[in-house]
Amino acid sequence: MKAGKDYIGVGVGAIIFNEEDEILLLHREKAPEAGCWSIPGGKVELFENIEDAIKREVKEELGIDIEIVELVGVTNHIVEDEGMHWIAPTFLTKIVGGQVKNMEPKKHGAIKWFSVENLPENITITTERGLEFLGMKNMV
Repeated sequence: MKAGKDYIGVGVGAIIFNEEDEILLLHREKAPEAGCWSIPGGKVELFENIEDAIKREVKEELGIDIEIVELVGVTNHIVEDEGMHWIAPTFLTKIVGGQVKNMEPKKHGAIKWFSVENLPENITITTERGLEFLGMKNMV
């Protein structure tokens, strides 16, 4: 049995901005939404709370420590053509330690800071919804 395929999975996402108000996105190499740019995140493990899960996922993916500023919303991450269904709480976070680097190059082909006014066209559902939650809908 596989989360997101055989039953609804729970994933988490982190919106991270730098001092220039650019958002950090990762280019996904694996489903769901392979080939798209996404906020960092991943699945919640059994008996793990969502706050610990996002801190762990960001550390695993980017090698940085984050602090949660606030929960900005929850996305119904349904990708019907891939047969995937996730529920994804998204957090606004800030970096409190470490340097951003690609710790999982097989999962993420690239990591890049983007101006919200100049985002790539191919962003994930969770990225788009996260920005909408922050009132940046017109920029997406």
